[in-house]
Amino acid sequence: MASDRDVLPDTVKPSNYNLSIHDIEFLGDWSYQGTVKIDLDIKKSAREIVLNANQLTIHSAQLSTEQTKTEQAAKATKIDYDAPKHRVTFQFDQEFPVTNKAVLEVKFQGTINNLMAGFYRSRYKPTVEPAKSVPHDDEHHYMFSTQFESCDARRTFPCFDEPNLKASLEFDIEIPEDQVALSNMPEKEVKKSSKDGWKVVTFEKSPIMSTYLFAWAFGDFEYVEDFTKRKYNGKNMPVRVYTTRGLKEQGRFALENCHKVVDYFSEIFQIDYPLPKVDLLACHEFSHGAMENWGLITYRTTAVLFDEKTSSARYKNRVAYVVSHELAHQWFGNLVTMDWWNELWLNEGFATWVGWLAVDHLFPEWNVWGQFVTESTDTGFTLDSIRNSHPIEVPVRDALEVDQIFDHISYLKGSSVIRMLSAHLGTQTFLNGVASYLKKHQYSNATTTDLWDALSAASGQDVAKFMEPWIRKIGFPVITVAEEPGQITIQQNRFLISGDVEAKDDETTWWIPLGLKTGPKAEAVEGTSLSTKEDTIRNIDDSFYKLNADASGFYRTSYPPERLKKLGEARHLLSLQDKIGLIGDAAATAQSGNGTTAAFLALAEQFKDEDSYLVWSQLLSSLGHIKSVFADVPDIQDGLRKFTVKVVGPVADKVGWEYAPDEDYLKGQLRALVLLHAGASGYEPVVDEAKKRFKAYMGGETSVIHPSLRTAVFRTAVKTGGQAEFDAIKKFYTETTAVDGKEIALSTLGRVQTPELAKAFLDFTFSPVVAVQDRHTCGASLGGHSTGRTVLWDYIKTNWDSKVFPELSGNMVVLERFLRVALKHFSSFEVEKDIGQFFKDKDCRGFDRGLSVVRDTVISSAKYKERDEARIREWLKASGYA
Repeated sequence: MASDRDVLPDTVKPSNYNLSIHDIEFLGDWSYQGTVKIDLDIKKSAREIVLNANQLTIHSAQLSTEQTKTEQAAKATKIDYDAPKHRVTFQFDQEFPVTNKAVLEVKFQGTINNLMAGFYRSRYKPTVEPAKSVPHDDEHHYMFSTQFESCDARRTFPCFDEPNLKASLEFDIEIPEDQVALSNMPEKEVKKSSKDGWKVVTFEKSPIMSTYLFAWAFGDFEYVEDFTKRKYNGKNMPVRVYTTRGLKEQGRFALENCHKVVDYFSEIFQIDYPLPKVDLLACHEFSHGAMENWGLITYRTTAVLFDEKTSSARYKNRVAYVVSHELAHQWFGNLVTMDWWNELWLNEGFATWVGWLAVDHLFPEWNVWGQFVTESTDTGFTLDSIRNSHPIEVPVRDALEVDQIFDHISYLKGSSVIRMLSAHLGTQTFLNGVASYLKKHQYSNATTTDLWDALSAASGQDVAKFMEPWIRKIGFPVITVAEEPGQITIQQNRFLISGDVEAKDDETTWWIPLGLKTGPKAEAVEGTSLSTKEDTIRNIDDSFYKLNADASGFYRTSYPPERLKKLGEARHLLSLQDKIGLIGDAAATAQSGNGTTAAFLALAEQFKDEDSYLVWSQLLSSLGHIKSVFADVPDIQDGLRKFTVKVVGPVADKVGWEYAPDEDYLKGQLRALVLLHAGASGYEPVVDEAKKRFKAYMGGETSVIHPSLRTAVFRTAVKTGGQAEFDAIKKFYTETTAVDGKEIALSTLGRVQTPELAKAFLDFTFSPVVAVQDRHTCGASLGGHSTGRTVLWDYIKTNWDSKVFPELSGNMVVLERFLRVALKHFSSFEVEKDIGQFFKDKDCRGFDRGLSVVRDTVISSAKYKERDEARIREWLKASGYA
């Protein structure tokens, strides 16, 4: 047994679960009864069996064994619970024998909770008349689904809830006759229940899988259906998107993509999709974005539903990606599963990269690799550039530690490192290696080493040797460039955004693919890499050179200021990803002290004639971070506001307010982005137009604001308005039927500019009106500006015991995310100390890693502000902005 993890004893192993859920009580205590029969292989003779159970009441347990044709049955005489470890022990009077023919039958009671974990209920307001049996209160109706990853199958039924204890599932559930039940496998039969008006739905037996992938749901569901073009077992396979009644047509876009992606992955992974159906289900309340349950993938509504008439176009991009990401898991994660949670990145990093690969296949015009650099790579950098980061592969001891590593390291650094590796090996070679890995380990578990072995065999290179530091060591490097005529000297060191790298932080030497381009045609120099701390590269054309072609490497580059200026001037030689990477590097190295903020701002000025949405997205994101750090320094804030208006105003004028009927997606996104930032920065033509349209929209003329411009208009109205605008958007929140409407409303309400309205927004946030799943959106929005973040932190401290902790801690994922996005924007040593003092005597298990991230981020921003305040002020004055 590995010493780095707290796992169940190896006395027995499960091979099949036969689970029955019945006698569900609606509206009262939301209880249900369950019976599970677990087929066991008894490896060691013993008198007790330990398995996972959390918040369940066990009625009885009986073990039946067969050995040399002798059958025995014994009831557990003692049942012991270990609540902190989520375990139950069944003790028997007699020692049971070693045999592969044993069945443990457990009768139990559980609760359909409202915590978005385990077997839970979701509130919603029907858009059409629902089925009569759907439970409801005065405000809401309810649907029911499961969320078991990472360790919440044990909340629902007693099981061996560890990823490498795979077993098959036979499942039946008793539900009202007029509702629909779903599970991993297709329906096998439906029988009338002994209870009047109820039925029992039984499902086909599943392949073996980890318990976190078991799933079921029931409710007043309807669906849209299509079929794969490729044949599976001689048939075109059904693909469905399920919703509560009245919403199914909003699933069409996801459906169109789903069957194409299933066929695409079957082709590139060289293994046919393994189950007989694919169902996608929109859940009204959901803690994550989506969950890859095998054959029954569940989603937050905004990640799977899209309405061409009312949805912002950016949600189309989100739906295409999230559908692809979850489908990738059907192979990479479900068919082959990581051995233990420390290798979660194998699931999430790969699914993130290959999810974007599928979107690029479907929508090449979207330039998604540019989006990947600005969203995935740059966000991965942000978390990994603090001292309190963690390696991609991180030790995980038990259940409470697992959820906190579903973070930007596992997903975004993981996927960025995979992109770097696939670029180095060649995408086809990389995918051939992945296919070999999947074939070898299908229906089993695997490790990072297993993947490296398959990729090494496919490529003929020692992949493990050069990838080990990227996976097992903390952080990433910055390459600092020094120039001499005709050559450059490059040095790698660990990059910390705080800029205070010590010798103990800088012990790793990474293998770094240099991606060097040089000369008047920016020609690639093949095969250059750095595997020492320092090296000199000769034959450099001084007229132009650039490292890290297409930003495919996971590292920062720090150029001399004069070279950065030259690269800005030669941006016609840069690819889209090169431009994005250059801007991101310049901003990050400015904060760390490797570069200067003046050099970044001078570079940003050079891009004012840029017409790419993705480049502007990176530029305005980087600029927005600088504005956030200096948000409470009035003269610098005003100078940066004028700077933003100078660079973004002309683009806003150029793109205008009107959408052409078949407009290019990226042009529409550019319009939404620049109008948002121009309005937020006080650019008068945009502010005036936004206020005029807002007034007309709230007066009933909804056609005056394109769905993609609601965020820009609403935020401008709230920021420049007061109580009337705040009330208008609150009303919009309660009345909107647009699938993205509530999310947009909450993200804009947080931009209020007075302490009184910020406090009112927080009271609204913690009212029953706002779903728990959306409260982090409120925290992020308020935390994004100086007035809001101060009120927010005071509110958290004052209401910790009465509201914040009790209402969010039922699901630690929700609490950790709320605190992290709410508090990370401060740039004050005093606030960081205050955060530490406040949480010093509290039990922070389940969100301690998030607090460490917050405190490190705040310290880094405070150091940046302290170091660069005078320099930025000087540059703004010299450049006419202050």
